[in-house]
Amino acid sequence: MIDRELNYGRHIIKDYLYKSMPYRSVLDIGAGSGADLDIAREINPTSTISAIECYGPSAQVLKNKSICVEEINIENDIYPFADSSIDVIIANQILEHTKELFWIFHQISRMLPIGGKLIIGVPNLASLHNRILLLLGQQPTSIQINSAHIRGYTLEDTIKFLNSCFPGGYELMSRRGSNFYPFPSLIARPLAQVFPSAAWGMFLLLKKTRNYDSEFLQFPRKADLQTNFYLGL
Repeated sequence: MIDRELNYGRHIIKDYLYKSMPYRSVLDIGAGSGADLDIAREINPTSTISAIECYGPSAQVLKNKSICVEEINIENDIYPFADSSIDVIIANQILEHTKELFWIFHQISRMLPIGGKLIIGVPNLASLHNRILLLLGQQPTSIQINSAHIRGYTLEDTIKFLNSCFPGGYELMSRRGSNFYPFPSLIARPLAQVFPSAAWGMFLLLKKTRNYDSEFLQFPRKADLQTNFYLGL
């Protein structure tokens, strides 16, 4: 039986947080019930833990854990954190739900200081089971039309997005995979470790490497994308 909890890659998030030490502040964008922030707090109990979560029941769970919660829309609100104020930002299983990536990465990139870490977890469009589905003329599970996912991600295209919008702005420190459909966890975990490019989930640890000057907001117009992306203007 498939263990869908592996989709969230908590073991990878924990490892990436250890690799990000020492950190003083952590922000989880789309934090859900706060499982990743629980890990961050366990690793460094003295760190400042914050969340962005607009779903009421999840926000209440976070508040019950004494986590500072901002109930805003990540696609068109200004994130209420100062520039260069957050050491580690987590976006785990949220970016595939969003259209306004340029706005989201604008906010992320201004909040991170140089040397700050960004942890991303997304479904892998190039996973083995998605490749087989496409070969059979079927829709990949990560971007099915009747689901909440509206974007698909591969490693190469994610790095292309970052480098084209913010050249030299992020260094890829680690790439790992989690879960491996259709296998049970006993087999899925080692397969994902050995073959991360074919795993269900893609997890990246990125380090911000230079000053940010609103490049993510400038890119859609420079590239003449002719789509009404929200740019805060």
